[in-house]
Amino acid sequence: MPNWGGGNKCSACRGTVYHAEEVQCDGKSFHKCCFLCMVCRKGLDSTTVAIHDQEIYCKSCYGKKYGPKGYGYGQGAGTLNMDRGERLGIKPEQTQTHRPTTNPNPSKFAQKFGGSDKCARCGDSVYAAEKIMGAGKPWHKNCFRCAKCGKSLESTTQTEKDGEIYCKACYAKNFGPKGFGYGQGAGALVHA
Repeated sequence: MPNWGGGNKCSACRGTVYHAEEVQCDGKSFHKCCFLCMVCRKGLDSTTVAIHDQEIYCKSCYGKKYGPKGYGYGQGAGTLNMDRGERLGIKPEQTQTHRPTTNPNPSKFAQKFGGSDKCARCGDSVYAAEKIMGAGKPWHKNCFRCAKCGKSLESTTQTEKDGEIYCKACYAKNFGPKGFGYGQGAGALVHA
C-alpha cells in the first residue's frame, strides 16, 4: 500500500517521521524528541551519540556500559568510582563468588590477586589493581596505548581493529575511508 504524504518510520516509536522533524543516524530515522540515550534518556546529537549494535547511547553511558574498566578510570586524580550505572538502568555483570583457577602459577599470591591474566601488549601478569579491559583483553594502564603513535588511551578515545587498540586519529588515518572529502584533499591537516 502506498505511503501517501508520509515519511520514514521512527526507529524508536515506529511513528511516521516527517522531513522537518527527522534526525538520521546509522541509516535510521528518528523524531528529534525520540533521539535519546537508551539508558539516561538525554537528548542526543551527532557529537554526543555512540552506537552499539542497534542501540544508541550518550558517550557517558556508552563508556560506562562498554568502555574499559579498571585502575585509572575514576572521575579525578586518585579517585575510585564504584558506580556501575545501576541508577541509569545498566545491569551489572553477574560475578561468581568462586572461580576455579586455570593459572599455571602455583603461587597463592598470584592465584588470590589475579596474576593469571596476561597483558595483551607486553605479556606480563596484570593484577586487579592495574587492570584495564579494552578490546576484550586485559591491559596494564601503561600498556593501554595506541599501537601506531603510542598515545595513552581512555574509553572515549580508543578504537579496536583485529584485537589491537588505536587512538581515533590513527584508526581513521589507517583504516578509515580515503579520497576526496575525507581529509586527503586541500585544506586537510597533514601530520608529518
